[in-house]
Amino acid sequence: MQKYPTYNQLNLSQITKDILQSWKEKNTFEKSVTTRDGKTPWVFYEGPPSANGLPGIHHVMGRTIKDIFCRYKTLQGFQVKRKAGWDTHGLPIELGVEKTLGITKEDIGNKNSAKYISVEDYNKACRKEVMKYTDRWENLTNTMGYWVDMTDPYITYDNKYIESVWWLLQNLSKKDLLYKGFTIQPYSPAAGTGLSSHELNQPGCYKDVKDRTATVQFAISKEQSVQFKLPIANCPFYILAWTTTPWTLPSNTALAVGKDIDYVFVESFNPFTGAPQVVVLAKDLVNKYFSEKHTNLKFEDYKPGDKNIPFKIIGHCKGSDLAGIKYEQLLPFVKPEGKAFEVIVGDFVTTTDGTGIVHIAPSFGADDFRVAKQNGIDSLTLVDKRGRFVPEIQDGVFLYGEEYVKETYHTDAEKQTEFEKQKQILEGAGKIKELKAYLSVDERIVLKLQEEGKLFKKETYEHSYPHCWRTDKPVLYYPLDSWFIKSTAAKDRMIELNKTINWKPEATGTGRFGNWLENLNDWNLSRSRFWGIPIPIWTSEDKTEQIVIGSVEQLKTEIENAVSKGVMTENPLASFIPNNFSKENYETFDLHKPYADNIILEKNGKKLIRETDLIDVWFDSGAMPYAQLHYPFENKELIDAKKYYPADFIAEGVDQTRGWFFTLHAIATMNFDSVAYKNVVSNGLVLDKNGVKMSKRLGNVIDPFETIEKYGADATRWYMIANAAPWDNLKFDLDGITEVQRKLFGTLYNTYGFFALYANVDGFMVDSKNTVPVEKRAELDRWILSKLNSLITDVTEQYENYEPHKAARYIEEFVDEHLSNWYIRLSRRRFWKGEMSEDKKAAYETLHECLVVLSKLMSPIAPFFSDWLFTNLNEVTANIDSVHISEFPKVNSSIINSSLEKRMEMAQKISSMILSIRKKENLKVRQPLQKIQIPVLDSEFQQHVESVKEIILAEVNVKELEFVTEAQVQIVKNLKLNFKTLGKKCGKHMKTVQAYANDNGKLIITEIEKTGKFTMNVEGEVITLETEDVEIIAVDIPGWKVANSGQITVALDVTLTEALKEEGLARELVNRIQNIRKDSGLALTDKILVKIQQNDALDTAIQNNLNYICAETLTGDLQVVKNLSQTNANSVEVDELVSTFISIEKLN
Repeated sequence: MQKYPTYNQLNLSQITKDILQSWKEKNTFEKSVTTRDGKTPWVFYEGPPSANGLPGIHHVMGRTIKDIFCRYKTLQGFQVKRKAGWDTHGLPIELGVEKTLGITKEDIGNKNSAKYISVEDYNKACRKEVMKYTDRWENLTNTMGYWVDMTDPYITYDNKYIESVWWLLQNLSKKDLLYKGFTIQPYSPAAGTGLSSHELNQPGCYKDVKDRTATVQFAISKEQSVQFKLPIANCPFYILAWTTTPWTLPSNTALAVGKDIDYVFVESFNPFTGAPQVVVLAKDLVNKYFSEKHTNLKFEDYKPGDKNIPFKIIGHCKGSDLAGIKYEQLLPFVKPEGKAFEVIVGDFVTTTDGTGIVHIAPSFGADDFRVAKQNGIDSLTLVDKRGRFVPEIQDGVFLYGEEYVKETYHTDAEKQTEFEKQKQILEGAGKIKELKAYLSVDERIVLKLQEEGKLFKKETYEHSYPHCWRTDKPVLYYPLDSWFIKSTAAKDRMIELNKTINWKPEATGTGRFGNWLENLNDWNLSRSRFWGIPIPIWTSEDKTEQIVIGSVEQLKTEIENAVSKGVMTENPLASFIPNNFSKENYETFDLHKPYADNIILEKNGKKLIRETDLIDVWFDSGAMPYAQLHYPFENKELIDAKKYYPADFIAEGVDQTRGWFFTLHAIATMNFDSVAYKNVVSNGLVLDKNGVKMSKRLGNVIDPFETIEKYGADATRWYMIANAAPWDNLKFDLDGITEVQRKLFGTLYNTYGFFALYANVDGFMVDSKNTVPVEKRAELDRWILSKLNSLITDVTEQYENYEPHKAARYIEEFVDEHLSNWYIRLSRRRFWKGEMSEDKKAAYETLHECLVVLSKLMSPIAPFFSDWLFTNLNEVTANIDSVHISEFPKVNSSIINSSLEKRMEMAQKISSMILSIRKKENLKVRQPLQKIQIPVLDSEFQQHVESVKEIILAEVNVKELEFVTEAQVQIVKNLKLNFKTLGKKCGKHMKTVQAYANDNGKLIITEIEKTGKFTMNVEGEVITLETEDVEIIAVDIPGWKVANSGQITVALDVTLTEALKEEGLARELVNRIQNIRKDSGLALTDKILVKIQQNDALDTAIQNNLNYICAETLTGDLQVVKNLSQTNANSVEVDELVSTFISIEKLN
């Protein structure tokens, strides 16, 4: 006869390895898909990772969330195909290659560079780099139990993938949603490319920085100032403007004022030079620069260097009066060719900070660029794309030309070299006595302006500044010629469709994502890099002719035309066969740089050259629903007929909210007027146990491979899911995994072990066609089956709601509180007492059903242990290979008995209260006590407790349970208010409520225990006290100990009679004998001879409880002997004061 497998110890790591081997041998993942052929598809999209970086513990979290719902839906009967993918383009790969090769962007394709590398060789290196850690990713995917098809992944550098991306762009072009514009865009000098607004809004991109700010004086000629008819002559006249970026001052070409803002002319002295002057600034900001305390200071008393500077307002005007005023160039390194150095009106000017006058550098700000263009103001672009000043920005003292405008662009070595240079020049010129640290460009410009009498104020200012999401270096706003997607044209539709998506959490969809859509900008598609998908647009030199390519077949045709017109000599796509979608056919060419750049097309007699930029890599990933299928060239019906579109579910980290989530949504809306996904989980960050972000520098990184090897994938997954909602940040603590190992998996392992041990002894096997009807089973069986079906309801609901943490917690509660600590403990005797009876058979069947159902419920979260448990339980019948090919449990509502569950809940609660008294009073559970008294609330309460009275008494080892009124036992209860919750609720009435509670405590307690609340009218306002607003404290009475919880109060008689003490010792003896039996390796059914050495403290207890001791331990003969050979006996401590020797022998 086959038996249920048994084990010596729980080893979750070994279980992981054994089940992995089983899945491999049985093709379990493949079967989970093929066995659902013809069933309704449930569509999941995998967000592609980049394999040039190692996976981390946060990837285990993210992939567990994805895996849970795919497994759950498979069990529900859906067919869930899961195609893996690799994100292979973009900055992460390029920067990694540059670091490996020791080059920068300037070396690529630049034959004048000492480190020259061709674009072709560079891209070959990128193609190799991107798959660097593929094996590690596949290993983690496998060992953590994430089921995704990695045999045929979509790869974003694949020509088929690129062709689909080109088709999508061509489609946008046909809808007039693609255009080229010259605008100010965020630009990363460190990465050498422009950035889109969604890249700039990735979490952590805006960082608090401290910069040197300057309030600068722009000089107005005497002729210009005369028009204001001020009561002062022969005094220099300046306009004040404030900037947080002094490095942009050499590029200043205008000053902007608010048309209707009130401005004033202030006579005073320059704080640094002491020279008399008149300055203009906004009236509302005067006291920010001139202290009210100095209003009455006399001008004639002022001496240069005084901290207290007199001032007076000598004139007023509107911003419109200042418009048109000319001023002198502040830093005349380079002269603009056109109109410049004029005051203009800007609609963005406010008086919230600064001076109410804005310094305009059109090349480095979107508002600056716009207002300058409106007023015909020229620009000065004096910083190159490396983030360095042009050579002309140098004076030999403060500025040296071709230097980085941001300190953080320097390497440490470069910064040290620059410091030594500065030290030599500035000390040598007598500008600084002793330079101790590197001075930024901003700091040196401020020093220069101060020396030239053009500085009014300098400060260190802390503000938020954007940084590149990949290089972590500051971005610049830079004038760029870029291709844009007109996403603002679809803004309203995107907002409308977003409202149909189920976001978890909802706040992300309505907040972070919703707000992003409300403030949507056009999508900057251009990237000036090398490794990526080329923009498929060819344009003539005069911009009059253009071709947007949407397929390889179209490109081949256009090249053939170019060859026929003599524009190209040969067709690089000559070997490509249209409508042949084989891998071999699509490997006959390469659509990347430099090959795409070598293609020249012809239209109407003009040569067309490809636009040099690449496509934003986020467009690559957002195109995956279509490109993974090679749509529309293959699998067209899957998208058009919505057989594999949109996704039923996606999940990624919160950092993808304005990344992948957005690009999926935008491309779907603009191309297909559809959502790309119906349900989305945006998971939070994985932090260390102290809530600090993990980093190698801090040494707090958790290695996912080591963690899974040590603790097992299931415990790791379960801990990460159950510990916090997926969208909340998780404080990862290895001790928490240990707790999960012990409390959940250890308990389930022991529960299965208990079942297998006794089932094998009795030769029990489940026969699904011949089970004891539920209605004929014991109440305890019917209760646990009712709880089990309630659990199915709860767990199903939480999986459906995409809240796996709640599902996990429901399972934990059932296993710990109901199955292990209640059902099994109370049923234990049924399993090992007597022959196989209907009651014993029902107990086996009930426990077996509980374990099988649990294996299914927990399988989405803990795929290995659940399969181990399921196959162990089914090995005897061997009708299903794996839990993951089974069906998810369906609730049997007829088995749910709410009244029974309520009664048993009372039994559990009352037992818990009694056991807590025992623990507090140091009374072991093996020590019998005489009586429990429970005050009756009402007849229904008494009926419920009466029905479970025997269970309570057995559980807490008390002989009697008596129902009384509180008056009978003189139970006293005190009321304590919870001021933390009541403070908000009562407000100004708190003292009145407190006084009322002091006078009417008993009334409040009675009502809250009955109904859960107490309502009072305080000065015409209704205030309701609820359970959380009060604490009801029961007071002990002589000989009894009292406990209270909600509506229930219990009193326990703690008086110990001699008879009770003796029975307690007898129970302790039973425990010691059972332990010796177990250690001796005796079978469960073996009868034994027990010898106990005489002990005055034990003899009477043994004599008066002999039958009980023998029955409990299967003792056929128990002898109390005067002396026992210590060689063959065990020394045992019965309690703290009583010790003896015991020996046991098997009886024949």
